[in-house]
Amino acid sequence: MPLGIFGFQALWSPYFLFSVASLTAIYFLLTTKWRHKFKDSEPLTTKQASLFISTMIIVYIVKGSPVDIIGHILFSIHMIQMAILYLIVPPILIASIPTYLWSAFINLPVVKPIFHFFTLPLIALILFNGVFSFYHVPSIFDAIKTHETLHITYTIVLFVFAIFMWWPLVNKLPGQYQLSGVKKIGYVFADGILLTPACALIIFADHPLYASYADASVWLKAMSLCVPNGTLANLSLSGPELFTNMPVVEDQQLGGVVMKVIQEIVYGVMLFQVFFQWFKKEQEDSDAINEAALKAYQANSPRTVE
Repeated sequence: MPLGIFGFQALWSPYFLFSVASLTAIYFLLTTKWRHKFKDSEPLTTKQASLFISTMIIVYIVKGSPVDIIGHILFSIHMIQMAILYLIVPPILIASIPTYLWSAFINLPVVKPIFHFFTLPLIALILFNGVFSFYHVPSIFDAIKTHETLHITYTIVLFVFAIFMWWPLVNKLPGQYQLSGVKKIGYVFADGILLTPACALIIFADHPLYASYADASVWLKAMSLCVPNGTLANLSLSGPELFTNMPVVEDQQLGGVVMKVIQEIVYGVMLFQVFFQWFKKEQEDSDAINEAALKAYQANSPRTVE
């Protein structure tokens, strides 16, 4: 059955598109026309602008395009959405926002102590992975997927915790805690380990875990979060099997595998960058030490008398 039966609003989320476009407009106003209102502001770079635009496009594709409808039909697509939103988007978003804007926001009296606490490496790791794992407990998952306010709230909270989790790894803000090379490696490995139990629960389950994808009545209730009630009421739908031939358990297992694979790729890229930066710094430090030693030797060595 074609997805077109759900209508334009469900497939392309014009209100969400407007929200994304508004955020993009505010970003460019803050970083260009209004940037002089911020202390130590600097011109927006092409790289920062490109990263932010890319982030907004990715977010819209994942949550505003037909991909979101498919994510309500196939659990595996839902897990790809999760992986992109919480493992790929946050570090790009952090890098796209100029340091002076981060500084202005973080140093707000109410924000500063909260941000400092939640970006402590151990706290950030436990909170993000804990909230992510709880999300995939079947009863919690189905409650979130079928309750609009709960779904929106949990999505925002998990995204904020993802920002906190990535912050110690990628932030370059002076005065903010930054992990060293060895600690970054340990942090990435710990993050991968903490996320594994939730993926393993899904991968090795031999029966449907989530009624949102297995029970027709619960699935329809979940679909009402992205399809207008008027449109849904006029459709005769028995369940997600109308749109896919993939068995529920196989789709579920694929979702766990996909999440783990994307996680390993993202963290692998991060580890490569950490090793590269570490190696580059070691080389620079080594060259500086050698140069200083050579200058000291030349200064202390006796001059040759001709």
